Amino acid sequence: VQLVESGGGLVQAGGSLRLSCAASGSTSNIKSMAWYRQAPGKQRELVAGITLGDGSTNYADSAKGRFTISGDNAKKTMYLQMNSLKPEDTAVYYCHARRVIFTTTLPYWGQGTQVTVSS
Repeated sequence: VQLVESGGGLVQAGGSLRLSCAASGSTSNIKSMAWYRQAPGKQRELVAGITLGDGSTNYADSAKGRFTISGDNAKKTMYLQMNSLKPEDTAVYYCHARRVIFTTTLPYWGQGTQVTVSS
């Protein structure tokens, strides 16, 4: 499975960005996808996740009310609409996918896309 992110960039505080993640390869057993981010000197943290089958979502407190995650189960793609961006949202954003084969769970990561929010 390969994950390719796009949509990062430089934006002013209060602006918006939309991140995309497309999975390719053996994608048939991908059950959930998520966005993580890692700022310089900090640990990677979950931003939002989605279960592709039923569309259920979960968000970090920092993302609630500002970010919206969505996904397409047929295409194995995922999006993150980020509004009201703040300088503290500056980080590399990573796409994550969880593939389940019988009782084995396999995680996959994308290369990351930089999001920079200027004040």
